[in-house]
Amino acid sequence: MATSETLTAERILEATEEVLRRHGPAKATVVDVARALGVSHGSVYRHFRTKAALREAVTKRWLDRTTDMLSAIVAEDRDPESRLRDWLAALFAAKRHKAGDDPELFATYMVLTGENGTVVGQHVTHLEDQLTVIVEAGTDTGVFSAPDPRATARAVLQTTGRFHDPCYSRYWQHPEIEADFAAVVQLVLRGLRA
Repeated sequence: MATSETLTAERILEATEEVLRRHGPAKATVVDVARALGVSHGSVYRHFRTKAALREAVTKRWLDRTTDMLSAIVAEDRDPESRLRDWLAALFAAKRHKAGDDPELFATYMVLTGENGTVVGQHVTHLEDQLTVIVEAGTDTGVFSAPDPRATARAVLQTTGRFHDPCYSRYWQHPEIEADFAAVVQLVLRGLRA
């Protein structure tokens, strides 16, 4: 088995995502991934030492897509209140799209995130880091009153969990979810205002 393209970790992760989509997490194997790439399973193991490491990497890649997209909002130089509102809306939209656009793959990732608590914990920490930057900007400009921006960011993330924690995904298509989201964001912003 050989392939004309150079085998990279990124190509392996792309193929793994497709294999997971087709076979589901219970039946997808490293051999399936290697077959999809036209290489030996040993070639895959040279990049990812174990099946668990491969599944962890694909989970991280999936979660990183969200934090990478949100980082653009964090980096903007504008009103912290608008940035916070937009960041929360973008997080909610990203999670809803993942759940609604490809339900089979979303179900697969629910299994994978359950297996990879460390990766999920890192994702949540990254989200908290991003929120902390926005809260600090609001505190520095006098828009927000937050003596401990990190604790405030954590509280905001927990308060809005219904709109981004995948365990609530079954509610995200309900007709009242948009109004609920707007009400919670308004409550959060009122609580943060100096």
